[in-house]
Amino acid sequence: MIIYDYINDYIRNTIKENDIILKELEMFAKENHVPIIQPEVAKLLLVTGKLLKPKRILEVGTAIGYSAIILSKVLDKGGKIDTVDRYELMIDRARVNIKRAGLEDTVNIIVGDAVDVLKCLDKKYDMIFLDAAKGQYPEFLPECMRMLNKGGLLFSDNVLYKGMVANDDLVVRRKKTIVKRLRDFLSTICESEELDTSILPVGDGVALSYKK
Repeated sequence: MIIYDYINDYIRNTIKENDIILKELEMFAKENHVPIIQPEVAKLLLVTGKLLKPKRILEVGTAIGYSAIILSKVLDKGGKIDTVDRYELMIDRARVNIKRAGLEDTVNIIVGDAVDVLKCLDKKYDMIFLDAAKGQYPEFLPECMRMLNKGGLLFSDNVLYKGMVANDDLVVRRKKTIVKRLRDFLSTICESEELDTSILPVGDGVALSYKK
């Protein structure tokens, strides 16, 4: 965990419980070891999204549809979400969950490897939520920058990766490549002339990047 356990516990205790569908998805994710965004990250996503009021959102990494449902709550009236994932089992469950939430006309699931899909998309987005394969973040970035509107927000999750990105002593040998790529990604977005970026020790690390 990135920050002290007692701090995360305190923060989580301040968060109101979600609605029934989201609670059920949280229980399913816990029981089946499905990675979903942590509660404090979900709340940050909700607050920043509501400030932005995006008309179009791109999500990279659908999983079971949990974060897409949260993102739907920040859309401007008539807004749409495109979400990308390659795992058929996850996508099947996400479709069911999105339909249960009444969002089948709001959330569009695109099936395929994000590296390939992003290159083919010819759309513009006000907000992009990056939450897929961490080692591919540097590959996702150019396409995200191409599609992100000026004044838009790139919200990147898990960028500190269990603290390994910030501390060499924590790096597990088999994770060295992912850590290096995440460090490269963070260096790029922090040094970019097109972005203003803040890295926050929330959850497993979040980077907020505003496109100037």
